[in-house]
Amino acid sequence: MDFREILQSKQYDFIRKHERLGDRIMLLGIGGSYAYGTNIEDSDIDFRGVTLQLPSDLIGLTRFDQYEDDKTDTVIYGFNKLVKLLLDCNPNTCEMLGLEEEQYFIKSKLGQELLDNRSLFLSKRAIKSFGGYADAQLRRLQNAIARDSLPQSEKEKHILKSVNNALDDFNRRHAGKESGSIRLYIDKAQNSELDTEIYVDVDYQHFPLRDYTDLWGTMRTVVREYDKIGKRNKKKDDNHLNKHAMHLIRLFMMAIDILEKGEIITHRKEELHILLAIRRGDYMIQDGTFTPAFYELLEEYERRLDEAAKNTSLPDNPDMASVEKFVERVNRYAVAGE
Repeated sequence: MDFREILQSKQYDFIRKHERLGDRIMLLGIGGSYAYGTNIEDSDIDFRGVTLQLPSDLIGLTRFDQYEDDKTDTVIYGFNKLVKLLLDCNPNTCEMLGLEEEQYFIKSKLGQELLDNRSLFLSKRAIKSFGGYADAQLRRLQNAIARDSLPQSEKEKHILKSVNNALDDFNRRHAGKESGSIRLYIDKAQNSELDTEIYVDVDYQHFPLRDYTDLWGTMRTVVREYDKIGKRNKKKDDNHLNKHAMHLIRLFMMAIDILEKGEIITHRKEELHILLAIRRGDYMIQDGTFTPAFYELLEEYERRLDEAAKNTSLPDNPDMASVEKFVERVNRYAVAGE
């Protein structure tokens, strides 16, 4: 596929004409499955990049984090926003710095310097960031499988666990506002279509209404996701499950490279056969669950990540003095052209 020709089409005129983009773009490359090498016939085309801040962002009153074009799935980060994400080893932005040479379609001198300095951003923070993204993918798999394959009473337990996890997150965000309690538990169902169901006991006093609606909205979202069972497009959802499973393993692969080699490798040429086999469903059983071989593969990558985390030579945190020096140089150019 000729991505350069695609970028020249009218729908990508914003890249050339928008005041924040054009010749201010430092890097622009392919993203998503084409970046990883796991694309299939109907894969979306995503572009990801980084652009210089405007002078008014740095010494004036404007603010800019990123430019998004939903029609073309294009995201271009402001340089300062990208740096903050890279310092936390955010997987979605780290992968922008690990493409093959031919996968970059715009690369200024400062863009090349960013690539040359990518090791500045690598640290043990990758353990938590990549591990967190992998955990999220694994939860999606577990939740989807539970919705489809467990008996109703077991699903209810799974829903309860998911709601409690969501409540834990809610409580962290609203720490200090305790003015009551909420108790969730399973008992014999009053609903004739269920064997058991979740019940709730609530006792709140002087609790902010907006926070209260946020609380119920959080729980309602989880329950509604599970209630979609029986209404799904099995083929479409199985494809999504396989994609989640593939990304789960891919995240482990990238994290291991970062920790063991200090390298960001986005295009997974060496392990492409594994990732594509997962994506096309070779590790899925007809009932929508995964084979023992997949879980053995997952366990092996989890073991390798743990080992890499213990033995990595990466620092606990990035070299902030060097990062600040580089950021100052880039932003000085953005303001004064020098």
